[in-house]
Amino acid sequence: MPERNPILITGAAGEIGGVSRVMVEMLLEQGHPVRAFVRRDDERAHSLRQAGAEVFVGDLLNIADVAAALKGCRRIYFSMSLSPYYTDAVALMAAAARAQGDIEVFVNISEYEQSYMTFEKMTAPREERRSWLGGLVTDWSPQHRAHWISEQVLHWSGIPTVNVRATIFVENPILTWLALGPLSKGELRLPFGLQRLSPIAGYDVAELCVRILVDPAPHISKSYELTGPELKDMHGFAEDYGAALGRQVSYIPEEVDAWNENYVDSALAENPHVAEHLKTLTRLVAGGRYDVVTDQLETLLGRRPKTVRWALENNPRIRKVAAA
Repeated sequence: MPERNPILITGAAGEIGGVSRVMVEMLLEQGHPVRAFVRRDDERAHSLRQAGAEVFVGDLLNIADVAAALKGCRRIYFSMSLSPYYTDAVALMAAAARAQGDIEVFVNISEYEQSYMTFEKMTAPREERRSWLGGLVTDWSPQHRAHWISEQVLHWSGIPTVNVRATIFVENPILTWLALGPLSKGELRLPFGLQRLSPIAGYDVAELCVRILVDPAPHISKSYELTGPELKDMHGFAEDYGAALGRQVSYIPEEVDAWNENYVDSALAENPHVAEHLKTLTRLVAGGRYDVVTDQLETLLGRRPKTVRWALENNPRIRKVAAA
């Protein structure tokens, strides 16, 4: 039976194919009312209204806006773009939820390096941390830290929470728009050597979060660690990009720091928070910290996760390159 109170979805004005946007579409198709929280009343907000969502325009860092957006909602999905104020926004939403007092579920998207970011390992002596990370100087990115702290805040709040911990997304800038220039020339240039990873399609995360929002009781107080269906090295990824683009693609490994300087720093010079997150992420992947695969999504959804190839074929940026 469809939920009658509107379900609050933040980050709803993200890119087409983004998790929040897909969730809005899925919930509306199932007959659930949706309140989409957006930052600006622009063409993306108009598109959400056209789809049938109630659009709330506000600032996730303004407690009055957050409380007003939450009024009448009992189920929340929280997401926010990469921001140095991410933890502030989570804390404000938690405060508003506690004040309202009738929240049934707070679905929290949480992206950090899960095997390393435990309290025990993060508080070990520095040399032990560096040894465990393969000598990496940076222990975590500012965004990873924000997600970890946000989980602690939600736990302390007492709000019924579900943490959806996703590995790196196929749609991550490292794997999509930062790589587009070389891909147009048939080259997959990434600094990952022979490391393997199993990125997850945003669509799969969206479908699971919708399932939790529609029937939250079995999931309360649980944390799910999600990956794609299989581990692949970059040569396997090159085949997937080639299939999505309809052309031959070859993997050309690059050195991590040089890649970060050439691709991340040059593109994100005006956004140091995002740049530092992505640079740390490339170091962690190159160090083997994302060489993990789980079956949790398959168990929860009753189907295999979407493949990297499927996600690339359905990515607007990759499709644009393919059509060029």
